[in-house]
Amino acid sequence: MKGETVVRQYSSRRAAMFRLVAAALLTLTPVFAQYGFRRNYITAGAGGGVPGGELAGSLNTSPVMRVSYGYRFHRLFQADLGFDTVFHAANVRDFVSTQFGDLRIKDYQFMVPMGGRAVIPVLRNRLLLYAGGGGAYLRYQERIRQPFGSSSYYRLDCPACRERSGWGYYGLLGMSYALDRSQHLRLGFTSRVYRANMSGDAFGPLPAVQTRDQWVNTAAEFTFSF
Repeated sequence: MKGETVVRQYSSRRAAMFRLVAAALLTLTPVFAQYGFRRNYITAGAGGGVPGGELAGSLNTSPVMRVSYGYRFHRLFQADLGFDTVFHAANVRDFVSTQFGDLRIKDYQFMVPMGGRAVIPVLRNRLLLYAGGGGAYLRYQERIRQPFGSSSYYRLDCPACRERSGWGYYGLLGMSYALDRSQHLRLGFTSRVYRANMSGDAFGPLPAVQTRDQWVNTAAEFTFSF
């Protein structure tokens, strides 16, 4: 009888401990759930690019479009790779004569940021605040407008087109807010500040010397995460 009593008491204690652990897990589940996050972020955006540094007064504030991919490997950190295009900031208005007539040459400013960001999740990841930075490659390039109907198999070269390029760094600051409960769709904005040493051909009003360039590109962004 005494042995049976000891066994019953032991079983009762095990059952009580099991119920206590189960209750604790059920209580903590909402706390852990708020830290769930999507790992992949594909973003497209549009806004404006503002030149600064030695570009101030030479290049114009112009439209910018961007695409980027982010991999959030930790709840608080994300690796980034992006591509910004500023349109016609140098206001190049040259023409080149071809068999299709005089075709317009336009200028573009391309920027490739490669880095990461720290992420601060708020409201159970619904609102994300972030800041970060890294290295950047910048390239300014003139391109000829291809004739109507041209394809990837037949494109006109532009020997007269000029270019400049250089390496530097960037910093970013921004936020995004989830539009749906599953947090696949997000809307927000990001500002990127680029600084780079640029060299190459004379480009629009820029002389053929090395310059220290700065850009502040701010864009509204739409993000799909999964």
